[in-house]
Amino acid sequence: MKPVTLAVLGSALAPLLSSPFALAPAMAQLRTQTAARPTCVEAMALVKAEGAATLSFGGRPPERFVRDRSFCELTEIAELRFVPTRDNPQCPIGYRCREPDYGDWNWDAN
Repeated sequence: MKPVTLAVLGSALAPLLSSPFALAPAMAQLRTQTAARPTCVEAMALVKAEGAATLSFGGRPPERFVRDRSFCELTEIAELRFVPTRDNPQCPIGYRCREPDYGDWNWDAN
């Protein structure tokens, strides 16, 4: 491309790149829970209120939990996750986004 074309293209894109919407992914940082282990109701409320939260339970590495599939990438599915909380060893805290594998598809559907 010619330098003039690049300059015109760059000046046309500058307002879009400097808009607050361009920074939305950076501003949508995930909150990490580092306090004492919450109860099941507290953990579910946090994920529901935040939409997406990175939490760690029972010495496990931090994991991202989401309220619903809308917080996943287009190619990902939402899988219900159960974690140990202070009052419930199998708390249904929310969902985990992941890429589907071969076994997730129903190949025998008629």
